[in-house]
Formats: sequence, C-alpha cells, structure tokens
Amino acid sequence: MSTAQELPGTRPAPPARSGGAAALGWILTIGLNVVAPIITYNQLHDHGWSEFGALLASSAWPVLDSVISLAWRRKLDEFAIVTLVFLVITAVVSLVGAHSARALLIKDSGVTGLFGLLCLVTLLTPRPLMFYFGRKFATDGTPESTAWWNGLWQFEGFRRTMIVMTTVWGVGYLAEAAVRVVLAYLLPTDTMVVISPIMIYGVLGALALWTTYYGKRSKAEGERRAAEAAAAQATAV
Repeated sequence: MSTAQELPGTRPAPPARSGGAAALGWILTIGLNVVAPIITYNQLHDHGWSEFGALLASSAWPVLDSVISLAWRRKLDEFAIVTLVFLVITAVVSLVGAHSARALLIKDSGVTGLFGLLCLVTLLTPRPLMFYFGRKFATDGTPESTAWWNGLWQFEGFRRTMIVMTTVWGVGYLAEAAVRVVLAYLLPTDTMVVISPIMIYGVLGALALWTTYYGKRSKAEGERRAAEAAAAQATAV
C-alpha cells in the first residue's frame, strides 16, 4: 500500500470547531474522568470505605462518561475506557500484598508502571494510545472533526509522531515507577510520602510539556518537508 505524500493541499486542515461543543466536551471529560473520581474516592475513604471499595465506586464516573458519549455521539469514548481500566487496575493493585505505608507507596508505583506498560503494549495495536488521547483533546467530538483526525493517520509523519509520543510516555512512566520503588526502600517513609506525589505530577507535567513541544515541532517539520517537496516538484516541471 502506498504512503500518502504530505504535499501542500493533501493534508486537510481541521474543520471549524464548535466552541460550545468543545467546552462541554472538556468539562465532561475532566469532570467525570478526573475531578469526580478523586472527590468520590477521598470522600468515601474518609468515611471508612476501604481503598478497594472507594476506588471501585469512583470508577463509576468514567462508565457514566462512556454512556453519555455512546448516547450523544453513538460511539464509545476511548479516553473514558482507558481511565476506567486505570482505576480498575489501581483497585486490584490495592488488594495485592501487604498494606504497610511502604507497600502502599510501592503499589502507587506499580499503577503508574502499568500505565507505562499499557502505552507500550498499544504500539502493537492498529493505533497507539496517544492517537486516542490526541483525538480526545484535539477535536470537539463532532463527526467532522473526528473524521479529520482519523484521516491524518494516512500520513507517515503523523503516524511517526503518535508512535514516538506513546513510546516516550510509556518509557517515561516505567522509569518513574522504577525510581519510586527504589526510593521507597532507600528513603524513610515520611520522606517518600512527600516525594512520591511530587514525582507523579512532576513527570506528568514534564511529559505534557514535551508532548506539546514535540507536536508543534513535528507539525512544523512536516510543513517544511512538504514545502520543499512542492518546490522540487515545481522545479522538475
């Protein structure tokens, strides 16, 4: 199968986005997949629920997001599905082994490590994980914008960008998990309780910033190569 050439005019521009639909999509995504599960978990755990029970109950919110997406757009939301899988993995990990303070810190590392592994496993599937995350946040969820994003997969440069992003996130989180496990054994628990969340959010922030930079650089590089190819083609004619 031939690879589409990224020449000017062949790579479609994104369709006009609906500001209201995009804003509502962001609110639902962040609210149901991030804010609501955290609040639910903290409230239930503070009121005597076990970690497993609180995590399992908080996973109902991503399920609701998938139901809304299915009813509204007639398709499942991959972002909500990944969030749900992540919460279920967290709940299962919380049941394994001892429940000392050090063990809980190691379990947290296991969860982020499993997410990194999930990223790498999706490299063996038709689309890597960052393709779906990118579609979630780069479109407003309408059929037109979704079709535009899906159509970008035909371009070799776009495919390479998604694969590299997924690889970096996977390796990054596996490395972060490994370092936190080692530190959990080397440092006092009180110190790790402070360091652990800093590492979690620090790595997340660093990966997010790198993803933004790399995405913009890849786009600029693709436009440059397309312009050079067009100029060479015009000269040949």
